[in-house]
Amino acid sequence: MDLTTYITAISRKAEKINDHPFWVIVSKEISDHVRSWRFIILIGLIALTCLGSLYTALTNIGEAVKPNDPEGAFFFLKLFTITDGTLPSYVVFVGFLGPLLGIGLGFDAVNSEQNKGTLSRIMSQPIHRDYLLNAKFVAALVVISVLFFALAFLVTGLGMITIGIPPAPGEFMRILVFILLSILYVAFWLNLSILFSVRFRQAATSALSAIAVWVFFSVFYGMIVNVIARVIQPGAMAGPGKMLAHQKFILFLQDLSPSQLFSDATLTLLMPSVRSLGPLTRAQVVGAIPSPLPLGQSLLLVWPQLTGLIAVTVICFALSYVYFMKKEIRSR
Repeated sequence: MDLTTYITAISRKAEKINDHPFWVIVSKEISDHVRSWRFIILIGLIALTCLGSLYTALTNIGEAVKPNDPEGAFFFLKLFTITDGTLPSYVVFVGFLGPLLGIGLGFDAVNSEQNKGTLSRIMSQPIHRDYLLNAKFVAALVVISVLFFALAFLVTGLGMITIGIPPAPGEFMRILVFILLSILYVAFWLNLSILFSVRFRQAATSALSAIAVWVFFSVFYGMIVNVIARVIQPGAMAGPGKMLAHQKFILFLQDLSPSQLFSDATLTLLMPSVRSLGPLTRAQVVGAIPSPLPLGQSLLLVWPQLTGLIAVTVICFALSYVYFMKKEIRSR
């Protein structure tokens, strides 16, 4: 096959893919997201806060580097984690504002179409019903992925220009994994908001429900866990086994929060000196060398957190799928 024939075949295949109803809906949803004012406001808010945290990191990066620092070989990663207290770090901003982006893109994905009467019109076409829900999720995920890659590469590029040091291959791989983890975290909130948009008829109800869950896990859940920890705390004469069991139970309660899972995973990936996310006995600490972990070991350390985030994301999507397949789509 010569080059011209090969290019013609590829073009025809691309045209067939683009003409597929699923990808037509995806491109239409991406266009709607990018042109909507709520997306422009959210992206502006996240971009400004991330640039502010980058400015804070750059002005304090000289003080963050100390002699005999085990993370000295990962100097570039400090751009994403350090702060002087005036503004939170880039990681904290992504963990706090990322859910708002997911909720903003998904809270009216289905109920707004039903209230406007366009849902029954779309379903009257020769389109599988699940195409619509899948396309809305894929379109929002594409927008979120492009945004997070652009923001992280913007921070990386500005950091290289300012400090004049490019990231090492190991640091760049950790940044890529951090971006993928951020996309997964926001995808969970996106799926949760789509689930509420399928269950509730009014967009305001689904938006308030999703925001209520976000506020509960971001603000109140930590307080509740602290109260439980204080109530069930063993006495001063309790043995080491009982104290260790109590600490493990509190960590288990904290890991039920998606925000805590994301925080633990990102800090472990961007701070290679973190060697454990739980209590260690004295026997486990003796002889340990305070050196940074390789990327593979850090991934093994946060594998339970990654599995938890993937599980809750898949559960929310599966519930949305089941409810949407059984949903009455005719508008009243």
